[in-house]
Amino acid sequence: MSMSTKSILRSDEFSCPSCVTKIEKALSALPGVAAAKVHFNTGRIEVEHDAAATPVDALVQAIRATGYEARPAAF
Repeated sequence: MSMSTKSILRSDEFSCPSCVTKIEKALSALPGVAAAKVHFNTGRIEVEHDAAATPVDALVQAIRATGYEARPAAF
């Protein structure tokens, strides 16, 4: 049985609301991703996913494929 994980990523490169839609669609298309929410004003990206099926590195790569940089958020 797979466990859902919530990962928080950050990006400081958003310049328009359409960036948000593009990234949410790219993340949601990945296997194992249940939900993706991008917060335009803060650069916070929340992804609920199966970490075994889709590790954080895969999330970062999907965002990079859309033309934006992202990194795991530091707490």
